[in-house]
Amino acid sequence: QVQLVESGGGLVQAGGSLRLSCAASGRTIAVYHMAWFRQAQGKERELVAAISWTGGRLYYADSVKGRFTMSRDIAKNTVYLQMNSLKPEDTAVYFCAAAEGMGSSPPTGIGTYNYWGQGTQVTVSS
Repeated sequence: QVQLVESGGGLVQAGGSLRLSCAASGRTIAVYHMAWFRQAQGKERELVAAISWTGGRLYYADSVKGRFTMSRDIAKNTVYLQMNSLKPEDTAVYFCAAAEGMGSSPPTGIGTYNYWGQGTQVTVSS
């Protein structure tokens, strides 16, 4: 199984940028669909972005399209989330997750993801 550790969170002003990293160990990310979720205080965890196990398909939530970019580096066994034009409503704990690689598109259901990191806090001030 794979272990996931997020980093890169912090405090940033509205309009700023952050890049989150998710370092995997135990198994290559090349066999997993990978995703970033976030959970704001008092709200349910929601899918932000996902990449298929082949790397060929990406999914973005409507709220982040055009601002966030997900990528992966197989050699480093790491996935990234580049977040630009951040807004106060992007404030949340961001989680990296992995799902067994079946099908060509990354799953969007939270229950499909079996492996989770501990999360990293992103706070966007207005």
